Amino acid sequence: QVQLVESGGGLVQPGGSLRLSCAAPISILGISTMGWHRQAPGKQRELVATITSGGSTNYADSVKGRFTISRDNAKNTVYLQMNSLKPEDTAVYYCSVHLTDYRGYWGQGTQVTVSS
Repeated sequence: QVQLVESGGGLVQPGGSLRLSCAAPISILGISTMGWHRQAPGKQRELVATITSGGSTNYADSVKGRFTISRDNAKNTVYLQMNSLKPEDTAVYYCSVHLTDYRGYWGQGTQVTVSS
């Protein structure tokens, strides 16, 4: 079982920033797409952002212009820089890693709470 290690969640005031990180084991080869999803209480898990091995990105409309996804291929790590946070961004954030052989893995989730 592949374990993804997430960090960076927490409590922040509206308008603030947080940076999430998610590291896959360095021994894993063939990582294609990495991404972030989130799930708020009582809601379905939704896509936040993805990034391909070539650096192409995709964002949910609700976070465009505020969130930036990036990755460090040498470290098998994906990041999510979140700026101008809103209360509606409150959720558990999960990272995902997909391999070229179509296997996929999820992180354990990290809580992000935006509140004054």
